Amino acid sequence: MLLRIMGNKRAMKPASEVDLKAVKYISENIQAPHLTGLWFKLFVKLIEVPGIGSLIVNYLKNENKFDEILKYTVIPEGPMFKPEFPPQEPEHAVVSLEEDVKPEDRVELALKCLPEYDPASNWCGDSTASFRYWKIRDYAYAYRSKFTTPSMARHFCAIEEFNNKNPTAPLLISFDPDELRKQAAASTQRFEQGNPLSILDGIFMAIKDDIDCYPHPSKGATTWIHEVREVKKDAVSVSRLRKCGAIFVGKANMHELGMGTTGNNANHGTARNPHDPDRYTGGSSSGPAAIVASGLCSAALGTDGGGSVRIPASLCGVVGLKSTFGRTGMTGSICEDSTVAIIGPIATTVEDTILVYAAMLGSCPADRIPLRPPLPCVPNFSSQESLQSVESLRLGKYTEWFNDVFSTDISDKCKNVLRRLSQKHGCKTIEIVIPDLHEMNIAHIVSIGSESLSALSPDYYDGKGERLTYDTRTNMALFRSFTAADYVAAQRLRRRLMYFHMEIFKKVDIIVTPTTGMAAPRIPPSALKVGETNLQVTENLMRFTTTANLLGLPAVTVPVGYDKQGLPIGMQLIGRPWCEASILRLAAAIEETCAAPVKRPVQYYDILKGN
Repeated sequence: MLLRIMGNKRAMKPASEVDLKAVKYISENIQAPHLTGLWFKLFVKLIEVPGIGSLIVNYLKNENKFDEILKYTVIPEGPMFKPEFPPQEPEHAVVSLEEDVKPEDRVELALKCLPEYDPASNWCGDSTASFRYWKIRDYAYAYRSKFTTPSMARHFCAIEEFNNKNPTAPLLISFDPDELRKQAAASTQRFEQGNPLSILDGIFMAIKDDIDCYPHPSKGATTWIHEVREVKKDAVSVSRLRKCGAIFVGKANMHELGMGTTGNNANHGTARNPHDPDRYTGGSSSGPAAIVASGLCSAALGTDGGGSVRIPASLCGVVGLKSTFGRTGMTGSICEDSTVAIIGPIATTVEDTILVYAAMLGSCPADRIPLRPPLPCVPNFSSQESLQSVESLRLGKYTEWFNDVFSTDISDKCKNVLRRLSQKHGCKTIEIVIPDLHEMNIAHIVSIGSESLSALSPDYYDGKGERLTYDTRTNMALFRSFTAADYVAAQRLRRRLMYFHMEIFKKVDIIVTPTTGMAAPRIPPSALKVGETNLQVTENLMRFTTTANLLGLPAVTVPVGYDKQGLPIGMQLIGRPWCEASILRLAAAIEETCAAPVKRPVQYYDILKGN
C-alpha cells in the first residue's frame, strides 16, 4: 500500500488503486508504559518539563509510528474536516420520524412500531423466572395501573444507599434529592389526572456530566469547568426528553473530560462495574452505563467520541447507541463542536434505546444543508416486512480483525451470534478487508485530541490545566505535540478511510465486530487516588469503536453473553450513514434469539418490586 519514492519519503497509493488482496492485517502493539501511583505522578511531571517532556513524547510517538504516517508519508486524498456521506439507499420496513415535530409525537410513533406489550408476561410474570431488566413499558404499565407512582418509586433511597457503599462507587457527580422529588411529584400529578406526556413520563434517567441538565452544573468530571462555563438551560437532547416527561436523577460520573476508556476518576471517585465492583465500568460514560446496569435508571445519556457510549455499555452488559454524525444536535454539551462525538442513549434493551433515541433525535439546523440527512427512521417491528428485512441483511466480517481479542471468549460468543443469525434468519456473512486500520487510529487520536485541546483553550493555558487529573494531563502532553500539518494529514486519512468504507457498504449492509477487545479490566488499587496510564488497555477497549467516530457512522453495542469470569460481552454493529434503523433491527434480533440469558448484576436494585 505504501510506495517508496525518494529518500525517506513514502507515498500511499490512491484509495481507488489499493489492491485489497494485498492488504495484511497487523495487530496493534502500543509502546507505552503502564504507570500508577508515585511513578505515574513523576512521569507526568517529567513530560510537562519544557524540553525533556518533548523528548519523551516524541520518543513515544516515534515508537508508535505517528510521525512516520503523518509527516513522512504522502497521502494523496484531500482533507475531509468533518464526515461527508454520499447518498444512501432507503431502508426497508421502517417508519420515518419528522425532526421538527414535538418529541413526544415521535416517541408515540416509535412506540407503535414496537412488538405488542404483554403485561401478563412482563409486570405480572413468574417471579422465579430468569432475571430480566424492567423495561420502560413495564414502568409505564405500573404507573397507569397504580401499582406505584413516580413519587413512590424506590429511586430515592436506592441512590442514597448506593452512595453510601463501601468501597465507594459514585455514580452521580451532582444529585439534588429535592429537585428529583419535585420532578417526580409533577409526573405523579400528571398520571393522577390521566394526562401523562408520553411513554417516557416518569422514567428516571441520568445525564452524563458533560451534557447540560439545568439546574445542575456541567463539570465534565473536572474540578473547574463549571467555574468558567455556566449552565443556563438544558442541552437540546435533554430538553426534548424533558418535554416527554423524563425524570432526571442528576449528572452521572465519567472519565474526566471524556479522555479515557476505563472510567477512572481521581476527582470524584471511580464508578465500579455492577457485575464486579473490583473492575472498571469502561469509559468515558462510566456513570451512565453503571447506573443503568444496576437498575437505578431505565436509561441514560452519554457522549461518544471514541466509543465512550459503546465501551461502558458493553462492559456493563447493556445497550449503547452511537448515531450518525449530525443526526442529533450537540448544542449544550461540552463537546458540542467536535467532529467525532455524538450524544447517545444507554438502556438495558434495544426497545428502550429506540424510545429514548426517538425523543432526543433531531439534527442541528446548521448541519442540515451540508450533510443533507434523510429523515430519521426506526424499525417497524409490527410490519410484515420486518422479518424479511432481517433475513436480507448482509453482514461484513473482517475475520483477522474480528478475532484480534484479548480472550477468545469474546470472539467465540460473537461468532456464535453470527451462526445463529444465519440459522434462524438466513443472514449472510461476507468476508471483507479494511485497509489502514492503524492509520485510522492515529487519525482519530489527532482529530479528537486537537479538538479537545482547542475546546479547552484559553482556560487550559491560563493555569487551570494543572488542576486536571494526571491521566488527562498525559493526554494533553500528547495533544500539544500535534501540529497543524498533523491535523490536516489526519483529515486526509479520514477521506481515504471514508472511501474504503463506502466501497465496503456497496457489498454489505452492516459491519460486525466485538464491541471491545477485552472484558472489564481490574481496577488497580493504586489507581484510585492518582489515576493510571495504560495505553495497552485503552487500545484493547477502543480497537473496534473508533471507526464509527472518525467516519461518523452509526453503531450500536448489544449484549451477547458472558466470559468464563461472568463478565459481559458486547457485539458491535456498524451501519451505513443514516441507517440507525437497520442496526437497531439487527440488534433486536440478536437480543431476542441469539444472546445468552441475562445475569443479575452483583450490585442491582429492583426498583419496582423492591428486592
